[in-house]
Amino acid sequence: MDLGMDTRGADARRTTRALATEAVHAGRDDLARQGLHAPPIDLSTTYPSYDSRAEAARIDAFATTGAEPDGPPVYGRLGNPTVARFETALARLEGTEAAVAFASGMAALSAVLLVRGSMGLRHVVAVRPLYGCSDHLLTAGLLGSEVTWTDPAGVADALRPDTGLVLVESPANPTLAEVDLRAVAHACGSVPLLVDNTFATPVLQRPAEHGARMVLHSATKYLGGHGDVLAGVVACDEETAGRLRQVRFATGGVLHPLAGYLLLRGLSTLPVRVRAASANAAELVRRLTADPRVARVHYPSIGGAMVSFEVHGDPHEVIAGVRLITPAVSLGSVDTLIQHPASISHRIVGADDRREAGVVDRLLRLSVGLEDVEDLWADLDTALGERAGVAPSRTEAMAQG
Repeated sequence: MDLGMDTRGADARRTTRALATEAVHAGRDDLARQGLHAPPIDLSTTYPSYDSRAEAARIDAFATTGAEPDGPPVYGRLGNPTVARFETALARLEGTEAAVAFASGMAALSAVLLVRGSMGLRHVVAVRPLYGCSDHLLTAGLLGSEVTWTDPAGVADALRPDTGLVLVESPANPTLAEVDLRAVAHACGSVPLLVDNTFATPVLQRPAEHGARMVLHSATKYLGGHGDVLAGVVACDEETAGRLRQVRFATGGVLHPLAGYLLLRGLSTLPVRVRAASANAAELVRRLTADPRVARVHYPSIGGAMVSFEVHGDPHEVIAGVRLITPAVSLGSVDTLIQHPASISHRIVGADDRREAGVVDRLLRLSVGLEDVEDLWADLDTALGERAGVAPSRTEAMAQG
């Protein structure tokens, strides 16, 4: 029985089916022919072969192009059939030729920077805000990169001969600011645009359709969807995927097969989860916008399940006051999470840079889940505290781009 499937060629690029259909069937198209319904989990770390000459040839081919080896698997660090199913499915959902999965979102971003740096292109142009650890990785130059921070309108002027990447996150973490991806992609010229699409998911936007060359996900979030998987993935063209596989093989940032299985399962409900959570979020935005205890509400024009809002009172008291909502870092789970970005997710970013990017001290980030919206509001209402004596609200539903 073949535990894997061919992730290359026309099958990996087919986009004729609706996204909801692809979410359920992509990466599983061969199962019925094998008499299977659920995808198998291949936990092998190594695979037997009695033809060492053929193995040498396959390893040489991988070293040359990074293409997935033909035939049976070789070793878990080169690739895994269960993980390959998830990669196939995510590529189909994002509309790219390929996808390469990693042990975390930061491992995925690190691999991209290493690939570009290995080509002598260490300069990165980036737009704030980004996820705090992404910001830190660039600012600290931990992988030998140099970053120029700019706004979307300044991307073209910031490019240099050694620029290897332009990086944006839209909607951005945690302010939910949006970027006109098509305009930025045009400004990039021949420099690849990498879009962090973690918040939107392919349900709400597909950056490759707007000119992005690479699409990054912290798969830990919405793609997994249940708070029990740590993973990252880059959707891209096959040539870039080959280079990323080579870096993954050399550095060891591989995704465990069980995580690959859970992510594939998570994709099957992704459209349903995102749309249901987005409906809850939209209703909470309506109520928060009208609430005098809330100074400002941030919500992207494309919708989604992420909401950020600034309070007149002490944000730490709101965190301490929730009982149904979980006060925790991360996002995209079936349950609702709330956190204070200036204290946690963006603490590693310098205070002045945080505030300049809109990550102010009174900002709270809410990842809305699938609970009943009335229960969620009752919990928020209590956590926000007394209404009396609060200054009039100043609200803003952000809709850039």
